[in-house]
Amino acid sequence: MCETPTVHDFGSHEKLLVVDFGGQYTQLIARKVREQNVYAKIVAWDDPGLGEEWRSAKAVILSGGPKSVTDENAPTLDPHLLNNGLPVLGICYGQQLMAHLLGGRVHKVLHREYGRQLVKPSPKAALLASEGQVWMSHGDSVDAVPPGFEVVASTEGCSVAAIQNTEARKFGVQFHPEVTHTERGIEILRKFLFEQAKFAGDWTAGNFVEEAVASLREQVGEGKVLCGVSGGVDSTVAAALLAKAIGDRLLCVFVDHGLMRKNEAAQVVADFAAHIPAKLIAYDASQQFFDALSGVTDPEQKRKIIGAEFVRVFEQHADELKGCDFLAQGTLYPDVIESGSKTAETIKTHHNVGGLPDWMRLKLVEPLRWLFKDEVRAVGRELGLPKEMLEREPFPGPGLAVRIVGEVTRERVRIVQDADYIWREELYRAGLSAVPPSGYSGPQSPAVSPKAQVWQSYAALLDVQSVGVMGDSRTYAHPIVLRAVASEDAMTAHAVAVPFEVLDRAATRIVNEVKGVNRVLYDVTSKPPATIELE
Repeated sequence: MCETPTVHDFGSHEKLLVVDFGGQYTQLIARKVREQNVYAKIVAWDDPGLGEEWRSAKAVILSGGPKSVTDENAPTLDPHLLNNGLPVLGICYGQQLMAHLLGGRVHKVLHREYGRQLVKPSPKAALLASEGQVWMSHGDSVDAVPPGFEVVASTEGCSVAAIQNTEARKFGVQFHPEVTHTERGIEILRKFLFEQAKFAGDWTAGNFVEEAVASLREQVGEGKVLCGVSGGVDSTVAAALLAKAIGDRLLCVFVDHGLMRKNEAAQVVADFAAHIPAKLIAYDASQQFFDALSGVTDPEQKRKIIGAEFVRVFEQHADELKGCDFLAQGTLYPDVIESGSKTAETIKTHHNVGGLPDWMRLKLVEPLRWLFKDEVRAVGRELGLPKEMLEREPFPGPGLAVRIVGEVTRERVRIVQDADYIWREELYRAGLSAVPPSGYSGPQSPAVSPKAQVWQSYAALLDVQSVGVMGDSRTYAHPIVLRAVASEDAMTAHAVAVPFEVLDRAATRIVNEVKGVNRVLYDVTSKPPATIELE
């Protein structure tokens, strides 16, 4: 239905190749490298183009992975790649594999080492300046280093915590420098990137905008682009980038399904008009969505219905939209990685606009497909978009439908919208949230460290009722569940320790101000085992 987009790989930049062996932190390696203004690209160990990618790189990092190098059919490499002169850093499984392929020996340890450990480097260590806490996660260990290598660090449970061959510019660490639990992890990565591999550090948001605009103009030519916008960061930045590239040949569509947060639909339209120089068509299809959801309680069925109704909205407005040649998507690099990886366990499959009407035989444009979320925000800042648009909390595509357990009705949506507004307003006033709810006109939030701030927050409605007392009367009304989590990438999350006075103030206001609610709960469950959303 939609053609695969032209791939622009930013080959003009020096490239750090990350070879993926299925490690849970592989994306984090690339993100941390890019934070140092070095372009990093992830390629799976069994990708047919790995050899070509390796030869075009300036340096290589070998990721961790769940397997043992001694297992049959374990992920591996052509040993000749390791001898082509490029600087290489092996992390965890990457260190073990490098040692194994170059003539060292790896064995299974009696007791798996997991968690924080104190690493002690030798004075010869090129990447480790001093001792500190590191994050270990391994069941194998190197017990004999390859010829030319030396052991340069150890922990209490691992005698070979780091190895190096400085002449060959080959380095290995048994721990994970890319995670925040490793105290000097960024210092280790920087020493490898700039002292050993001699990167210039030329990957910036400004460079990306300049090159992406040129690429989009080449891809689109004189064609017109249709871009769906939701108010989220990805679609907003994609639209702003396209507007810069092709101007009035961009047509944006916003479908209001009635399931957004309080005041948010109007805010999306107003922000777009103020900051993005492109035509926006807004369709109020809320009644259509509510009719389709009537009586439905199963969460997966809700999602399917909402997706199908979006298709129907496009079909109903075919005459206005048929003049476009391209369809823009806010696809990000994690979507591309997760769809293409054969080694890592599948997190989700990214499918390009599945289910759009047959008449939409459009070519895809994905201007953000090489970026991580934090880079998208940096590009947005480069394009001049305001903080309120760029730091909007993540919001699910089905909207409040997955924050309402049971049937979705206008009344139940109203309850969630009002409770959610109060909750996010109190978090903002306490300095725990960076952006106020749409329509907020109160005092500015006090400055608080980003480490103390909420990544995502919401109020949800359960499909139960409980007894309460208001005044002298018995009530039988709904409980509201409040959620506030901290996370970097949504793969894991933990509940924020919101001060009790903030919780108390929010709960008191919700019970007093939101009709139909007589009880407020706070969800302290982490992900895993829970998910961030209720459904």
